[in-house]
Amino acid sequence: MNNDIISGKWTQLTGKAKETWGKLTNDDWNQLDGRREQLAGRLQERYGWTLDQANKEVDDFVTRYDAPSRL
Repeated sequence: MNNDIISGKWTQLTGKAKETWGKLTNDDWNQLDGRREQLAGRLQERYGWTLDQANKEVDDFVTRYDAPSRL
């Protein structure tokens, strides 16, 4: 998934992302500011996933919520 898509739709995606990954704090979300690599890294830390698993989770999430009809 293109990093620009996450950055460009960050405000729209953040609400759903907070529901999906409840272990991330509001401070985490503010610091991430749409940066995909940092999101994957933060998920890796909070959930104890491998980086590959965290990247897959982010990709799956964006695929689910990137449809224009859903946003």
